[in-house]
Amino acid sequence: MAKVQIINASAQPVGEIELSDDVFGVEVKPHLHWEVVRNQLANRRQGTHSVKTRTTVHGTTKKSVKQKGTGGARHGSKKSPIFRGGGVAHGPHPRDYSYKVPKKVARAALCSALSTRLAGGDLVVVSTFGLTEPKTKEAAAILGRMNAPKALVVAATEDRGLHLSLRNIPSAKYIRAEGVNVFDVLKYDKLVLTVEAVRALEERLG
Repeated sequence: MAKVQIINASAQPVGEIELSDDVFGVEVKPHLHWEVVRNQLANRRQGTHSVKTRTTVHGTTKKSVKQKGTGGARHGSKKSPIFRGGGVAHGPHPRDYSYKVPKKVARAALCSALSTRLAGGDLVVVSTFGLTEPKTKEAAAILGRMNAPKALVVAATEDRGLHLSLRNIPSAKYIRAEGVNVFDVLKYDKLVLTVEAVRALEERLG
């Protein structure tokens, strides 16, 4: 098991914690990161895009020119895709982009992402932030002292003071341990976990 220093809100060491190798010490597999992040982004797509075809666009179906004698094509509708204002051929229509990945793949990818953060020295374990009420300026100062201005902050349960304090910091995000995902872990430069969040992740993934 790897040992990581625990710091407080002043970035001072207050102890150590052992991290499970089954969650934070697995082999890093970037191809799993790609597969799961692709799945997450696909599931976020609304799929509400739509165009009008020649059957739905408004227009006349009267012949534009007479059938013979002009040397031109025998057009029978202004709704044809070749005319300005006509329908769109083979355009997008509402669809569902979501799909599922196997649970074992999702778990392995998340453990791999967490292990990447630990191996790169980008995982911070904090005892407590000590924010009982929303204080964005103080939250930004705490992250600055931790050298983690762009961070994903994870708590085991809902911490309203911390949540509201981080909400207005564009470069940081608050999330509960149950919602930790590969995309967010890899998106932010630092992963900041409370001690309780570490145990919650180990229980969830171990």
